[in-house]
Amino acid sequence: MGKFWQRLLTLITFCLMFTGVALANAPTWPLEQRSPFNVKIQHAKALNYQPLTKAQQPWRICALVPHLKDAYWIGIDYGLINHAKALGVSLDLFEAGSYYHQDKQLEQFSSCMQGDYDAILLGAVSPNLLEQYPKPLTKPVLALVNKLNTDQVQTHIGVNWYQMGLRAGNFIKTDAKSQHPNQSATLALLAGPENLGGTDLVEQGIRHALEGSNVTISAIQHADNNRNLYRDQLQILLKAQRPDYILGSAVAIEAAVSTLKQKQLTQDIKLVSSYLSPAILRGLKRQKVVYSNDDLVVLQGKLAIDVTVKQLEGAAPFGDIGPAIVERTTSPNTLSDLSVSLAEADFYPLYQVRP
Repeated sequence: MGKFWQRLLTLITFCLMFTGVALANAPTWPLEQRSPFNVKIQHAKALNYQPLTKAQQPWRICALVPHLKDAYWIGIDYGLINHAKALGVSLDLFEAGSYYHQDKQLEQFSSCMQGDYDAILLGAVSPNLLEQYPKPLTKPVLALVNKLNTDQVQTHIGVNWYQMGLRAGNFIKTDAKSQHPNQSATLALLAGPENLGGTDLVEQGIRHALEGSNVTISAIQHADNNRNLYRDQLQILLKAQRPDYILGSAVAIEAAVSTLKQKQLTQDIKLVSSYLSPAILRGLKRQKVVYSNDDLVVLQGKLAIDVTVKQLEGAAPFGDIGPAIVERTTSPNTLSDLSVSLAEADFYPLYQVRP
């Protein structure tokens, strides 16, 4: 072998060794893999996930979301945008505007399926959305956050929303047993859109957690995630009863904080949020909110881009994958490391990335 080829072989060997060391030392994402796929009761296995640092080509990804009206989906958007930029891929994001705009999302889905995109991330407004789309899926479709009931989609990025309800319900059960050991307690639910998004699974988880406890559900009210609608519901609720706990979406609990303050009921009713937002975080720190789930929405957005690119580059479907749910309380020990929980304070929704 000539000197030139020896030097070239040495250089290639060095590069491969360097790449291997770099990958070994690259930060991993703490996630969980859940099975069986797309069912309510699942087994979760811890996973140290190795994210990509660069895509092999500038793939074109279409992302569809129900809306960008609250911190949850804005956090998803933040993760999607940032990781698309980091990997050098194109991203176009479209919002339906509401969980009640199924026809609009179907139109958007059809446009992305027929358009110049390599894959679709679908944050569905309804778990049965694709039953209304009779045409074959001609490109990869991955479920983003929300459940999708179809055999044609084998990757879901997000958390188990039944577990979100179960964890919140378990907190209330434990707290009520401690605070009201010899008497019953009542819980009012300010749920999101009925049977849409994760609302139904959250309710099932709450009910399961409260079985055999001293807590009864005294009211359930459904509404689109709109602060004014929740304020109206709270006025009606508090005229009829004084529950010991109110549990709802972050938007509902944000409305409840101001409503309880106005009615001087802050000390009488405990507030529990099913997910985290900047306002809920402030409420926890100021002890206006006693508990919130945190499903690390920024990490979910980043992961969605990462697994989409990996599938486009030959990886098998990932099944149910996402971060483990973190429990946030008023304790300072639970309020650290929020880097992948919420979008940056100055972030505003973005809809497009170009490499």
